[in-house]
Amino acid sequence: LAALGAAMLRRSLWLCLCLCSCPARGLRVHEYLYFQVLSPGDIRYIFTATPAKDFGGVFNTRYDQIHLVPADPPEACGELNNGVFIQDQIALVERGGCSFLSKTRVIQEHGGRAVIIADNAYDNDSFYIEMIQDSTRRTADIPALFLLGRDGYMIRRSLEQHGLPWAVISIPVNVTSIPTYEMMQPPWTFW
Repeated sequence: LAALGAAMLRRSLWLCLCLCSCPARGLRVHEYLYFQVLSPGDIRYIFTATPAKDFGGVFNTRYDQIHLVPADPPEACGELNNGVFIQDQIALVERGGCSFLSKTRVIQEHGGRAVIIADNAYDNDSFYIEMIQDSTRRTADIPALFLLGRDGYMIRRSLEQHGLPWAVISIPVNVTSIPTYEMMQPPWTFW
């Protein structure tokens, strides 16, 4: 019994040393932001996104029903074909082609209230990328969020299957007020 206690103590000390001496990796819980797709119904889930590290604004308002409009072209590195639909809404953009900040500024210039940038690796269902400012010294005022590639792909695929130009979402969602058994999480993502 004493040997078991000593082994547990050594393991606890080793774990403490590792946690205290290793640099922090990944994101802390409070750095996640959640939104819920309300329509279309087949993707009526709560999604997790991460805010940009050092650019963009914050959500000062909760939007109970706002459009999530996929940008056209998806990378949003220049003029948008559907910019009129992004005004006063939130844009869904795909990673690649230009910096995260450039995409955010394009959406801001088209009057978007925020941008959600989905990874272009459609099989990414667990790795969040830290969006940082580029070297141009530009700024952006609207919130910019990073979304897993699998989530972005599934949202766009559902919209295409239903022939819809946008999804209806609520953002941000306070998940601490939702009982665990009522949380509708995407079945393809591990929480």
